Amino acid sequence: MSDVTSPGEHERARQRTLERTLRANLRGEVDFSAAARALTTMDASNYRRVPVGVVSPRDGDDVAAALAVCAEAGVPVVPRGGGTSIAGQATGVGVVLDLTRHMNALVSLDPVSRTAVVQPGLVLDRLRDAARPHGLTFGPDPSTHSRCTLGGMIGNNACGAHSVAWGTTADNVAELSVTAYGGARHRLATGWTGTPPGLRELVAGHLAVLRTGMAGGPADGFSRRISGYGDLDALLPERGVQAARAFCGSEGTLGVVTEAVVRLVEAPRAPVLAVLGYTDESAAADAAAALVSGGGPPSGLLTVEGMAADLVGPAAGGLPRGGAWLFVETWDEAAGRALLRGADALDSLLVTDPAGQRALWRIREDAAGTATRMPGGTSRTESGGGSMAWPGWEDCAVPPARLGAYLREFRALLAEHGLRGSPYGHFGEGCVHVRIDFDLMTPPGVARFRTFSSALADLVVAHGGSLSGEHGDGQARAELLPRMYAPSVISLFEAYKAVWDPAGGMNPAILVHPARLDENLRFAVLGGSGPGPVGGLAEGVAGCVGVAKCRSLDTGGPGVMCPSYRATGEERHSTRGRARLLHEMLAGEIVTDGWRSAEVAEALDLCLGCKGCLSDCPVGVDMASYKAEFLHHHWSGRLRPLSHYLLGGLPAWLRTISALRLTAPANLAARFLRIPGLERSRPLPALARTPFSRGLENPAPPAFEERGPGRSPRGSGAQPRGTAEGRVGDSRPQGPPAPAPAPRSGTVVTLWPDTFTQYLAPEAGHAAVQVLRAAGLEARLPGRPVCCGLTYISTGRLDRARKVLRRTLDAMDAMGDPQGPVLVLEPSCAAALRTDLPALLPEDPRAHRLAAAVRTFAETLEEYAPHWQPPRLDRPVAGQTHCHQHAVLGDGPDRRLRERAGLTGELTGGCCGLAGNFGFEPGHHEVSVACAEEQLLPSLRSAPPGAEVLADGFSCRTQIAQLAGGRARHLAEVLAEALEEAEPEVSRGRPRRM
Repeated sequence: MSDVTSPGEHERARQRTLERTLRANLRGEVDFSAAARALTTMDASNYRRVPVGVVSPRDGDDVAAALAVCAEAGVPVVPRGGGTSIAGQATGVGVVLDLTRHMNALVSLDPVSRTAVVQPGLVLDRLRDAARPHGLTFGPDPSTHSRCTLGGMIGNNACGAHSVAWGTTADNVAELSVTAYGGARHRLATGWTGTPPGLRELVAGHLAVLRTGMAGGPADGFSRRISGYGDLDALLPERGVQAARAFCGSEGTLGVVTEAVVRLVEAPRAPVLAVLGYTDESAAADAAAALVSGGGPPSGLLTVEGMAADLVGPAAGGLPRGGAWLFVETWDEAAGRALLRGADALDSLLVTDPAGQRALWRIREDAAGTATRMPGGTSRTESGGGSMAWPGWEDCAVPPARLGAYLREFRALLAEHGLRGSPYGHFGEGCVHVRIDFDLMTPPGVARFRTFSSALADLVVAHGGSLSGEHGDGQARAELLPRMYAPSVISLFEAYKAVWDPAGGMNPAILVHPARLDENLRFAVLGGSGPGPVGGLAEGVAGCVGVAKCRSLDTGGPGVMCPSYRATGEERHSTRGRARLLHEMLAGEIVTDGWRSAEVAEALDLCLGCKGCLSDCPVGVDMASYKAEFLHHHWSGRLRPLSHYLLGGLPAWLRTISALRLTAPANLAARFLRIPGLERSRPLPALARTPFSRGLENPAPPAFEERGPGRSPRGSGAQPRGTAEGRVGDSRPQGPPAPAPAPRSGTVVTLWPDTFTQYLAPEAGHAAVQVLRAAGLEARLPGRPVCCGLTYISTGRLDRARKVLRRTLDAMDAMGDPQGPVLVLEPSCAAALRTDLPALLPEDPRAHRLAAAVRTFAETLEEYAPHWQPPRLDRPVAGQTHCHQHAVLGDGPDRRLRERAGLTGELTGGCCGLAGNFGFEPGHHEVSVACAEEQLLPSLRSAPPGAEVLADGFSCRTQIAQLAGGRARHLAEVLAEALEEAEPEVSRGRPRRM
């Protein structure tokens, strides 16, 4: 036997030694697992670098210890915040320092001095939330403000929409605590105190270069020179030796920020938003330059943002006339009206309502993602029906007076290279964001990416601009810095890096001696590798650009994404984290087990399948579908978890129980016996004594009963005998029949007997029939069993789902071609029919016809009975919009129906946490409850007396019953009750509202 080890074995031994040493010297977590490494291979850029491990330091002492250990071992270190950098600087080949897990505190806030002491992992919005009660805010506000960190903002010298008024991050930093590679600590402010040895001498020897070679910075009236060490001239004596400022924008290449003192500014009390329309973006850019020449708070401008019609798309319907727009925020309404009087715009709009302003700003904030999806195109990596556009030239900047001319030449350059992009951004400061539909998968496409990048760098420099105007150079542009700066400046950058980091261990290959811009592209590993043909899955996970909206912890809005991340705070349970793990699974370098990967399975286990990412993710990542695909392969040929058979096969089980008349024994067993494979803490909902469709055939309805606290009343409301496939007569949740008007329009509605309505909540079905009759619509049921396949899809039994769906299409065929809508009361089933059905059976035209016919309860009434007036209830509502309704179906018709019925107030966003089978599976109960506690349960506790609790989804109603102890109802039930109460001669008892 040979005792000579291979290079690979030797490297693995070194890594194990490093891991042990770090564990012995740090209190924070040290994780060299495949999952931890896979989660940090990428940021929000085009690049991918594989680290050796991840360290989550608890404090500054941990950071110093980690830097000392890594320096001793000769291993590079990369500090990382929210991972939203778009140039690749938050990726690395050494040890990644995750500063978000523990070092995320707001240490102190002093409203008198208007300063705050922050740790690097603090999310910007948490600082803004703390400052708001004092009338203060932190000025720089990138569009990722809900998840980017202060440390990352310092590293990239981030700016944001309000930089017209408040400048860059460097303008708002007073002091920095920094630890260098090797563990030396520094405290930077103004003056030379705390700076590393040799820095003062370096500056003294290069005064001429600093004074002449760095032209185009703040001293010259151009504030967006971020490229390279763009604030290095802040160390000049005439600029006050601003050592902290000079450190900003160093992209993790000099040291690690462990604490910062930042300045706060007065927040406008009642800002207004002026939207100005222009013929095109160049005209808007020229107007922006004129506006900013005399702006500034408190009487002037706060923001001057620009975007064109090709970015805004359908949202342009709510904007003034024009082909491009400026979003100009002013200090108050008086300033806004003065702006409109003086603006030479094609059309204009002044928005004073905060909600209206938020809706418009959402267009701008989502642009980093929406600009990634372009209509049509030929890119090999596609998502959402169009080609993908990528970062890389995301934020170059030119002096504002040059922006109009630059944009015209930029558009021409795109056309010359056969590329497309939609510029937008901070027109008031000449900073342009754009994502371009590069082909980064093929050698010719990558070559064109390189050629275009060089040409664009020359164009930016020709206009006196900066290759980076906000987000840093990273790997995307650092190679091109010699086109912007003279050799003497590049040499000075190298010397500055050497003073701080003589061993070169801090984020190597970034800024100084950079890697090529076409190396380390993250798409290369997907080209033909991975565990077999994956088609849309590879394209889908590659489409996750990493802007990390899924990591936002903001609440109170209609959004859903990402409930499991909100509950756990762990990257692997975010949409982005799961996409990264799937990406690495397909690459096969770190996650090597393919579809059998335990790391991917563990991350996807807490995905609730809410589909919130389908709508809330700016690029429409559909993690619920990816999870189903993964589970399909993961369990192929193996015995599945018992819950997949019990819950995944729920429609078949309930149909069998009903057919054998075993409902009562099944309810008794569920009440007193523990069902193997299901969550112990979660009681099973009781089955209805009579299924919905069977209840419609019986001659008389038995009495309804209350079945314990929090239980929904179940019924077997019976009707005159007839065939289920024929016309359905009058029906109601409970009580004797009430008169119903004869149908007026003659429209026949196919009422879909979904599993939940059929066997668990027939009262919703009976109520829907009654409301349809009142609205002049006839209802019919399919004569044979139908199923949307949802439970099979959510457990990854895709072959079984296809069989079920084909039988369903056959059953629908037996009814003849329906002329009216297919009304699906359960939102999750409607969403499955509308999106999953055509995706699983793309070649079957019947699938597309059925998907197009699916309507929700409110959609049916709005489209097919538009003149029907619902009964007035005139009471407040509480409850939750179903997550699938939010993500797939839309709730506009529901809002309008509630308004016409006098139901006031808003339903919460978020996810109830039960999510079909999720909450009943072992190990999910804690997360399920945490999801409910985020928005749903607090909204019920704070609901006004007498509020009507609404939840159209059976899972939502079950979660409310089990956790809040009250009963929620489908909107159809509430309207049906009101119709019955309008008949004074009929006396009925009603279940109490919460």
